[in-house]
Amino acid sequence: MEVTDIGNKEEGKVWHRKPTPGKSVLASLVRTAQQGKVVRFLHVTFDTTGDCFLAGDHHGNIYLFDISRNRFRLVLKTGQACTALAFNLRRTTEFLVALADYSIRCFDKDTKQLVSWMRGHEGAVSSISVHSSGRYAITTSSDTAQLWDLDTFQRKRKLNIRQSVGIQKVFFLPLSNTILSCFSDDSIFAWECDTLFCKYQLPLPDSGPRISYKAFAVTLDGKSLASGGRSNLLHLWCLESRQLVRVIQMPSQVRTIRQLEFLPDSFDGGASQTLGVLSQDGMMRFINIHTCKLLFHIGSHDEAITAVAVNPSGRHIVAVMDNGRINIYSVQNLTQELNKPPPAQVAVVSGSEGVPDLPNLKMKVRSEVLPRPKRISGRRPQVKLLSLPAASSAEDKENELPAGLNKKRLVALLKAFGEYPAKYRMFVWRSLLCLPENHAAYSSLTDKGLHSAFLTLHEKYPIKSQKLQRALQRVLSALAHWAAIFGEVEYLPLVAFPFVKLFQNNAMLCFEVVATVIENWCQHWFEYFPNPPLNILSMVENVVAHHDKELLQHLVDCGITSQLYVWPLLETLFSEVLTRDEWLRLFDNIFSNHPSFLLMACAAYIICCREPLLHCSQRQDFEYFFHHRNNLDVGAMIKEAYRFMSSTPADLHPRTMLSDFTPLTSGQYPVFNKYPEFIVEYQSRERERIRLQEMEYLRERQQMSALRADFVRRRAEEEAFYAQQELLQKAEEQRKHVLEQEEEKLTQQRAKLAAMKRELKVKELQLLDATRRRFLKHQQELQASQIKKLDQEISRKMDLRDKETATAVQDLEIRQMELEVQRKRLEQRLLKEQQHVGHKVEEEVRIKMKEAEENLKEMLHGAETNMQALEESLAEVCRLDLESDWQREVVERLQKADAERERSRGGVEELQRQTGTEEQGLVNAMREEAHRKKDEAAAQIQESLQPRPSTHSDGQRLMGIHSAYAPPGFAHRHACSAGLKGESLTDRNKSASFKQAETNMVCLNSSSPPESTSTAFSFCRGRTQLDSGERELLKEIRELRQKLAARAKEGSSASSQTVCTPTPVSP
Repeated sequence: MEVTDIGNKEEGKVWHRKPTPGKSVLASLVRTAQQGKVVRFLHVTFDTTGDCFLAGDHHGNIYLFDISRNRFRLVLKTGQACTALAFNLRRTTEFLVALADYSIRCFDKDTKQLVSWMRGHEGAVSSISVHSSGRYAITTSSDTAQLWDLDTFQRKRKLNIRQSVGIQKVFFLPLSNTILSCFSDDSIFAWECDTLFCKYQLPLPDSGPRISYKAFAVTLDGKSLASGGRSNLLHLWCLESRQLVRVIQMPSQVRTIRQLEFLPDSFDGGASQTLGVLSQDGMMRFINIHTCKLLFHIGSHDEAITAVAVNPSGRHIVAVMDNGRINIYSVQNLTQELNKPPPAQVAVVSGSEGVPDLPNLKMKVRSEVLPRPKRISGRRPQVKLLSLPAASSAEDKENELPAGLNKKRLVALLKAFGEYPAKYRMFVWRSLLCLPENHAAYSSLTDKGLHSAFLTLHEKYPIKSQKLQRALQRVLSALAHWAAIFGEVEYLPLVAFPFVKLFQNNAMLCFEVVATVIENWCQHWFEYFPNPPLNILSMVENVVAHHDKELLQHLVDCGITSQLYVWPLLETLFSEVLTRDEWLRLFDNIFSNHPSFLLMACAAYIICCREPLLHCSQRQDFEYFFHHRNNLDVGAMIKEAYRFMSSTPADLHPRTMLSDFTPLTSGQYPVFNKYPEFIVEYQSRERERIRLQEMEYLRERQQMSALRADFVRRRAEEEAFYAQQELLQKAEEQRKHVLEQEEEKLTQQRAKLAAMKRELKVKELQLLDATRRRFLKHQQELQASQIKKLDQEISRKMDLRDKETATAVQDLEIRQMELEVQRKRLEQRLLKEQQHVGHKVEEEVRIKMKEAEENLKEMLHGAETNMQALEESLAEVCRLDLESDWQREVVERLQKADAERERSRGGVEELQRQTGTEEQGLVNAMREEAHRKKDEAAAQIQESLQPRPSTHSDGQRLMGIHSAYAPPGFAHRHACSAGLKGESLTDRNKSASFKQAETNMVCLNSSSPPESTSTAFSFCRGRTQLDSGERELLKEIRELRQKLAARAKEGSSASSQTVCTPTPVSP
């Protein structure tokens, strides 16, 4: 084993000498720093091709190792240890690394530049799982899992859990859109990636020990899940049926399972059967999950393994050792029978012990030593030469092969060992098939380019390796150019793929091998094209019927035809049902025998699997059986095929229908026309027509795309134009707003300047006022006596004015209430005494009303004069004040007082309107009463004596009484209104009512005839009562006026106090 010390090198070779064939460890890599101290490697991961892998050490250095080119180089220095790596992104030059600061970073291995930096975890990231498309990634820590979009490097989803339940691992299933999440309580959930909808949950076993899952592995086809943990038991789940299908018990040395990895195989179609189990003892054991057979193991107690990465193609295994090294293992050398370090182990199905509820699932691995070939001492093993019977020279000449080989000797060697040596297998095949190696002919085929039928091969048959994909395309295109039918055969990629994978480094040899196989072992396959070769299928069916009638009868009873159980084996050449080694072993025998051996091998495979086939009854079961690997001993199948070759009757033997082996001609390849040409030509024409239509469609689609792009461009330009216009408009609005702000600032500055001017003027006035005060102070002594007299006069006038003002205000306030009381009182008295009132009382009342109006006008005029004097004195006092703020406040309060006075006047006018309405009603009532009294008086007059001569004056007096006994406030209110605003509406209504009353009221003596001069009825009878009532009424009026004067005086004093103080004036 060669040990390569990387040291501080930034690039170099992985190994300096080519690894020795047969050695399992190709190279051991170690990095030593200064003073010989080893820097430990922590994590490794392969890329999608499997040719390169990344490794991160404890110092934060990331190295790229290219196994195919035998080179390594330093990619990055992060400065801190990495906790996880991922190298299978969609952009193949980029990789993800999780660091100790809980961040995930994306770097480019070629440019060594940081692509993106993702944060969001609060703990160390333990694993990174990348979607099969390379577009999404899931990072998992102990407390959360986060889904990232690798195109934008933005977090799409975040999985939060309770603290009591931790996350073990969250990862994508291969080739699907499903996410598996595994928690510390052993629960496993499947989620849809796009919608995060829970698809299903795997059921846990009802009984048995709890495993505490820690490690998980999924096959490449995403159909099987293996899980293990703190136990030596492995659970194998079928994700299609969502059931636990098997429990595998590892040897007793295994107590804890740290890591699980499936080992891919070339011909397993993603359904890996080999599982690697890394346990706590540092050894990784590889077992077959179907047979539970221990195949091989790597690592030991002295060189323990801590982490493992498996090549996607299954060729190499990279292990991080406990001592900090990296070991690169060759899977091909590990699987050789003679190079297995431990003794072979077989699986024995246990009984009811262990897990009682799973008796049919549990498989136990026990060590049972099998006989192994004895090694012969010496450096070289002795080869026993088999003695061959003597043969004629013609036969020897026929068996002679190129390169000096003899076919009979090769067949004998094959029968002795069961297969050809892997090292010389390709050489032996080339000799057996007599490949002509027509370089010029092959070049003429490849010069034609890729065939149109295989331009979209990657869509139907996706292959991870681009190199292998291109090689397959080239071989299939050469076959299609050689014969037109091969461009129409759908199963041709299945036939050619195993050979392309074996000869991917030599395309010409691969083409000639496939062409030789088609020419000899695929005879008569294309006679019924596009249908399967019914004649060939009938041959195999006849052989099965001859050797196992019961099995054929069962297939017939189940409705299974040879197209279902023979054709899947032939069209894939057994690559779906056999592993790589088994397939190579089978074709060692096929190429060494007659072309009919392939059909005998099909019959042998079917008969060897008779037991499971007899238990199948559904068509889906048969289809699954012949498209998947099964537990079959290939050696027994080959022996059975040889037995059929020798024991089958001649009339049933395919040898009679098939020609002997015919190699390809040298120089030019033979013409292949064993197919219905008209069908192929028709299909070719149809394909060409479809191709032309597709080209036309693509051209139109390209034009539409161009138009759409032009439309999108124009729309973008239009949107940009509108956006620019909007920005310009916003800029214009902003500038207008700035101008408005500047204008507002200018206005404020002007206002400040005006305020400053006013302050200067106020100061100037204050100076003038101070000068005037000094002059007044000088004159004060001379006018002291006059001022005293004036003060007394002013005090007397102010008192008088206050009394008058208080009386007027009090009269206005209580007017409504007095009106109601007086109206009721006057109604009663008017009804009783209106017949006894004469013109004298009316004249007296009118005189008194005029006097009252004049007095009220004088009072109001005096109040206004006094108010002006008060305002002048107040202004004088304010001017004497040094503070200009007090002056403005006094002015404002005076304005408020004026407003309150205006509101008081408005209220007075409203009260006047209400009083006028009530007075109108009172006048109407008095008119009705007067009519009634008139009717009564007319009736009395008819009965009375002759009227007196003074009846006219008495009637006028009666009418005067009618007007006089109106409410006392009526005349007073009329005077007030006349003093404030002139003649009001109430006064006009009163005058009209008096006129109507005078018109409608007729004197008592007017009803008697004019010629009667004697007075029959005398009014002296009620004169005394009328005089006494009139005196009482005048007395009450004087008392009311005194009360009003007293209230007006109180109101005036209160108003003067309000004006002198800064409090608001009350109404």
